[in-house]
Amino acid sequence: MRPVAAPETQPPRAELKAAVELYLALHRAPELSGAEHSTAALLTDRLTALGLTVHPGLAGTPSFLAELRNGPGPTVLLRTELDALPVTEATGLPYASAVPGVMHACGHDLHAAAATGAAARLAATRADWQGRLLLLGQSAEETLTGARALAADGLYERFGRPDAVLAQHAAPLPAGTLAHATGGPLMAGSRTLEAVLHGRGGHAATPHLAADPLLMAASAVVRLHTLTARETAPAEGAVLTVGTLHAGTRANVIPDRATLSLGLRAFTEAALDRLQEAVRRVLAAESEAAAAPGPPELTVTARSPVLTPDPDLTAALRAVHAEHLGAGRVLAAVPSPATEDLTHLTRLADGTRIPLAYWMLGTTPAATWRAATAEGRTVPANHASDFAPDLRQALPAGITALTAAARHLFADGPHAVGAFPPSPEAAP
Repeated sequence: MRPVAAPETQPPRAELKAAVELYLALHRAPELSGAEHSTAALLTDRLTALGLTVHPGLAGTPSFLAELRNGPGPTVLLRTELDALPVTEATGLPYASAVPGVMHACGHDLHAAAATGAAARLAATRADWQGRLLLLGQSAEETLTGARALAADGLYERFGRPDAVLAQHAAPLPAGTLAHATGGPLMAGSRTLEAVLHGRGGHAATPHLAADPLLMAASAVVRLHTLTARETAPAEGAVLTVGTLHAGTRANVIPDRATLSLGLRAFTEAALDRLQEAVRRVLAAESEAAAAPGPPELTVTARSPVLTPDPDLTAALRAVHAEHLGAGRVLAAVPSPATEDLTHLTRLADGTRIPLAYWMLGTTPAATWRAATAEGRTVPANHASDFAPDLRQALPAGITALTAAARHLFADGPHAVGAFPPSPEAAP
């Protein structure tokens, strides 16, 4: 029988101090997707100092895998993201981003500090567990391309397939709480599309001699949003967002093309297929109505499958987290149309699935939460310029959650996980 460690409510003071310092350094120096070289170097230096063996530059990106072997036992992978967002920070914090126009507005700095803190805790308590710990630092999660690149590059062929994958994500919930899925999807699947509408350019004084793609695009934006408002059942939970529209250079020149980027989110692949086809139909109709010189182009630039945690593993870890943090701090998560590309590393091409445990980590300060609840307003959420996690509550909870979950798996072994059977929706 493997050893089992006693519950811990938070890491020791010295380890927590190191995790806070790491978080502050990451938050001050955010890097965009695919360019997280300094972020990866900072994390790999810390993990190497803890005794982990680091494999950098995976798939030709800043992604890395750190490994700690500690005798026979299961292989457990902790995943953290590395990238920040093109958002100008407006928190006013003394440790705010020092990089103009770039901010850790989604909490990936918190995830990285918590995962590294968990690695530190596990490295310091090797007598309490046996197995193989992997920590994956993943580049380009925000663009939904990083995990797929790692899968295509043969991550598991090179380093072995883990018995379970663990991850968490910052959320606008009370700081220090965790929220688990209740048996179904936790996050939606998504498609990112780029559309080009072709027009015929000309002089603003002679619009009758042109075919204005900007007008086509403006009409299309309005019509596209009816696809979820009027062609989708409300209970389906689908979301369509037109994120960018680019056209033209001067007020007196009618351009010859307009480019839109769109995001589709839904909880089934069938719904995503239907929405994508409807987008094509609307764009084609607007082009034809405007007598465009050519049909529109529609390209899928990124996609992510629906994220559904393993229900057996989730139930087990919910109990583990309640034991370590208290039952009152372990909540039920509502399925979210937010997206995440980690499923590319848990739903494999051969149709099998690696058991995944994924939970939400509350970050909203208690005073902010209480005031917002009393006044009936929302709190600053992910991707907002004023998103500011309560570090004192969220970071210790995140470290403890990952550490306790990993120890449970190391103690009980993969037989207790309850792996998914082969899936007909294998990773594309």
